Amino acid sequence: MPGDSADELERFRQQWQEEVIARSRGAPSTASSNLARPPRPPRRTSGPAHSERGGPSSFHKPVRDTEEKSDDIGGQGYHDLKDKDEARRLGEVGERIYPSIEREPRSALEHYERACEREAEGSLGDSLNHYRKAFRLDAGVDRIYKNKHFPPSSFKPKPTNPNPSNAPITVPNPAHHSLDGPPASSNISQLIASFSALSISAEEPPTDRSPAPLCPISTIPSEILTDILLQTAVIDVASFARLSVVCKHLAYLVTTEDRIWKRICLGLEFGFAAMHYRWACSISGKPLPISLDDLEPELSSRALATPSLESSFPLSPTYPTHRHMFYSRSRLRFNGCYISTVNYIRPGGNSASQITWNTPVHIVTYYRYLRFFRDGTCVSLLTTTEPADVVHYITKENTHVHHAGGLPSSVMNHALRGRWKLSGDPHSTADEVQKEEDEGTIHIETEGADAGHPNPKYIYKMMLQLKSAGRVSGATRNNKLAWLKYWSYNKLTDDWAEFGLKNDKAFYWSRVRSFGLGE
Repeated sequence: MPGDSADELERFRQQWQEEVIARSRGAPSTASSNLARPPRPPRRTSGPAHSERGGPSSFHKPVRDTEEKSDDIGGQGYHDLKDKDEARRLGEVGERIYPSIEREPRSALEHYERACEREAEGSLGDSLNHYRKAFRLDAGVDRIYKNKHFPPSSFKPKPTNPNPSNAPITVPNPAHHSLDGPPASSNISQLIASFSALSISAEEPPTDRSPAPLCPISTIPSEILTDILLQTAVIDVASFARLSVVCKHLAYLVTTEDRIWKRICLGLEFGFAAMHYRWACSISGKPLPISLDDLEPELSSRALATPSLESSFPLSPTYPTHRHMFYSRSRLRFNGCYISTVNYIRPGGNSASQITWNTPVHIVTYYRYLRFFRDGTCVSLLTTTEPADVVHYITKENTHVHHAGGLPSSVMNHALRGRWKLSGDPHSTADEVQKEEDEGTIHIETEGADAGHPNPKYIYKMMLQLKSAGRVSGATRNNKLAWLKYWSYNKLTDDWAEFGLKNDKAFYWSRVRSFGLGE
């Protein structure tokens, strides 16, 4: 009996040593799998307990002790418990609970997918590494990932445009919504014409039992309403145009009432009656000196008759209506200011007493201002002061050089007086010389560098082109002045020196409410 126990114990020791060696080498062990299994409950028998090999029952006790010792020394260890807990905290499911069995990505798509997973987890460093590897393998891996996980078939097709003519959705007649009809531009006139029979309707009552709110303007006759709109247009043409969004009846009147647009187009407030196609004054704003020799041929050519504005600006295929002429024909604006913002970079100088590794640069910003007046005069100003501190002082009263340095209007010390005229004189007759320039060119003459001198000898002359800024069709017109030429003229030597326009930008019109209708 003692010999059998010693042999059995020796065999157990050998088995235990083999198991330890196998674990140290990383090879799977059958004994470790047996140890991982839960113990089986002992079977109860009526007779005495004997071992399977016929040994005494006392043999199993030292074996259990030895197994417990082996577990303490190098038994089953759950070295991946920490990783499992981290995976559970991150909310991962499936194989992400066991990161040790994850397969390393090989293709660009697998790296990209792994990067997306790490980014969702918050591991931005790992995500960035996988993104780099993915794009090194395939520069278009993002499109492959999108086509795999977000194919076009997974998105609903976009519905076709139910309102191709861009007409208001409140229009009851859906005939203009046909996709097979004429273009949308041809339907606008038909849509406006359909508003002719409509009247101004009052606002609906808030509840069924509430009385209908009053609408006094709906009871005004159309003739009186047209006169009201005419006076509104003379005061502010922009407010008059915005009335078209109030209701359909006002939209019809604003768009089609040619009497109002004729008054605006040929009027002095905003129209072409205030345009000058010849010099109307001197550079200082004084009337032009006229001699009898100059007056006689002019009177004979004009035959003492001045053509009317209506004959000078007739309707034509280019301008079929006065509304179209007002929007499209070149004209200047007097209720605002034209501003040019210039930015450029120039190299700076290194300090003589300091060593630097880089070359400094200077960012230069300055502004040009132009304001036009109805009497043919204008004001030009070049300064570094921003528009908010300048535009309110560009008036005729401030065009002098006696501003104190502490006053806000001191920026006008460098303002230059001048005069302007437009090209394309509509008053010219067939006997006169044919116009060399098209409409839209502005000629400006201002004081020169010696402004304020009793006998100045320099004059600045600008040539600008009226254009429209804005990508949207039908946007504000005549709100941009593009440079053409810029000269300095010496009256004593009769020399012309042209300025370079490398850094100069175009002028853009900005409305100034303090100007009102303009002077």
